[in-house]
Amino acid sequence: MQAKVNRLFPLLALFGAMTAYWLPAWFSGLKFLIVPLLVIIMLSMGLTLSLADFSRALTRKKAVLTGLVLQFSIMPLSALGISLLLGLDRELTIGMVLVGSVAGGTASNVVCYLAKGDVALSISMTALSTLAGVLLTPLLIHLLLDEMIAIPFTGMLMSLVKIVLLPVGVGVFIHHSFRPLVGRVAPALPLVSVLAIVMAIMIIVALNASQFDSVGPIILLAVFLHNGMGLALGYACCRLLGFEHSVCKTISIEVGLQNSGLATALCIKFFSPMAAIPSAIFSIWHNLSGAMLAGFWANKAQRQAVPSSGN
Repeated sequence: MQAKVNRLFPLLALFGAMTAYWLPAWFSGLKFLIVPLLVIIMLSMGLTLSLADFSRALTRKKAVLTGLVLQFSIMPLSALGISLLLGLDRELTIGMVLVGSVAGGTASNVVCYLAKGDVALSISMTALSTLAGVLLTPLLIHLLLDEMIAIPFTGMLMSLVKIVLLPVGVGVFIHHSFRPLVGRVAPALPLVSVLAIVMAIMIIVALNASQFDSVGPIILLAVFLHNGMGLALGYACCRLLGFEHSVCKTISIEVGLQNSGLATALCIKFFSPMAAIPSAIFSIWHNLSGAMLAGFWANKAQRQAVPSSGN
């Protein structure tokens, strides 16, 4: 079911975004739901994680550490560089850097599975980057944007604790303590997360419907470049470090697919709806690009697995 939901997500997100663009009045008043929706997503993620997922990371120290370093260096720095190169205004630059400074998205685990990557490594990296991001995200925003805006470091840190750390922690606790119950509801969790993300995208699009005509093309290009650089540099750096192809694929996906829902919530809470536009677009695009890349790698792996005939 998870793979099916992941394939449907880009279509649902596109349909939802178009609906909100044409009927913004239906959704713009639901701004207050963005943070609760993200809490639901984080809780759902926690319910899929076990203590073993975290302990497993200790056996893959080099790969996990490499992935975390690339995650929190390539994405925020490339976001700032692309924003400056394309001459994005203050609000959009804030949004680009923020979506580049959050942890990897939960969709990366499914995309990794479809791409025939190392799923255990992907889950470990998502879990650890989510926890590390509680401190690193506000720190990166402070370091990269301090001259542009006054960064509410303490407020952002506390929000990340409430929005990310607590829901994920509660989810992991429930998973550990009530495993049979979690096993029964687990098949529905991907759908719950997808519906929550789509709803958040619709609210963001509705809040910015009047702005899309002026910023649409340039921000689309910025998001495409940002996601592409994460995927490409994530893979290339791992190859240069001598990791096997499966690990390179996994880290590439983990670096390139961001927790754009979290970035959206932080933009709305601390900055402006305009700043949330990059993360809303990223939510749609990184699932499309991830699905296409997964298909390419999966097909390539299948071809290589088939023994040649004719000898």
